[in-house]
Amino acid sequence: MSGTSHDGVDAAACELRLAGDTLTLTPLGHLSVPCPTALRNELVAALPPSATSAETFCRLDTGIGQAFADVAARAVAELCDGRADLVVSHGQTVFHWVSDGGASGGGASGGGPGGGVRGTLQIGEPAWIAEATGLPVVSGLRTRDVAAGGQGAPLVGLFDALWLAGRPGTAVALNLGGIANVTVLAGTGDAPVAFDTGPACALLDAATRHVTGGHLVFDADGALAARGRVLPDLLSRLLDEPYYARPAPKSTGKELFHLSYLLDRLGPAEPTAEDLLATLVALTARTVADAVRGTATEVVASGGGTRNPVLMAALRAELPGVAVLGSDELGVPSQAKEALAFAVLGWHTWYGLPGVLAGATGARHASVLGSVTPGPDGRYPPGRSAGVERPGRLEIARAV
Repeated sequence: MSGTSHDGVDAAACELRLAGDTLTLTPLGHLSVPCPTALRNELVAALPPSATSAETFCRLDTGIGQAFADVAARAVAELCDGRADLVVSHGQTVFHWVSDGGASGGGASGGGPGGGVRGTLQIGEPAWIAEATGLPVVSGLRTRDVAAGGQGAPLVGLFDALWLAGRPGTAVALNLGGIANVTVLAGTGDAPVAFDTGPACALLDAATRHVTGGHLVFDADGALAARGRVLPDLLSRLLDEPYYARPAPKSTGKELFHLSYLLDRLGPAEPTAEDLLATLVALTARTVADAVRGTATEVVASGGGTRNPVLMAALRAELPGVAVLGSDELGVPSQAKEALAFAVLGWHTWYGLPGVLAGATGARHASVLGSVTPGPDGRYPPGRSAGVERPGRLEIARAV
């Protein structure tokens, strides 16, 4: 998969075995391959708020599919000893169409009173992956949830609920990618809810590229932010974004949180690089904390943002008395967690099982997710005919 930072393609391999109601996941390793520079530049140039063309999207769909295929083939060879059963591809999100409750046509916004998702687009043609690996591919997992009235994002709620089942108190799974999202595991009998809290690395990375003239693409170890101070007036303007006040479930993306959005809110005097990054760290920490404050007794974090110690320290400061730990401490590699989660979703699709929990995304019902591209041998999912029942918990075995 490639997330909203679109800086590389991540692959994780795992073995999944079901015994009774327990699905055991054994991580087999993971790798990350930088996105080819020319492909990434073309992708960035085509993303909102820029205009683009059908020709550009066709080239990107093919180029990303081929890049994913190369990484998948390498993962099968290096992580699976050349043997695998199934590939699950998230694709590259290029547009997440969120209604603003009043706009017509193709407008998208994360704010406003509506906030229903009308469509979502992930590209990276899976046929290239099937051809390169000789394996069937599950892809396009988000769209079915949207068609059923759901947000289509985040989709890690099922994984989180199975994985953190039985944790004491109220556990919250947090992913700090381009966008921050949480899965809140409610009390007994209540359905978990999964939603995007707002920007994480999306604005941090955009600001870093802007203030360094493109010399840096992200603030490594939070070095710039660590030297800055939070600007209360700027933080207040950023917190005025209507998206934060909307009730969950909800989702957003770079269609809303991009560089132009940020520049529009800086005011007449642009802050120093250090102060801007420090304020954006405070924004992410505050909006995540506000989303779970008074509910969470434990936050289990993963994603690229966990490598920013300034951000993690700010989050802990916002949530006194709440344990904030990394997913690695519970056996799930932080940088591979989202890819492993989609592997579990693909496993559910293969056996005809719903990949979302009822109510978690706001959908009318839980759906079997995605489409299947057969491998060269024509192998197709057995679906429910295999007699596999939906697991009740996910156990993480020791990584090989």
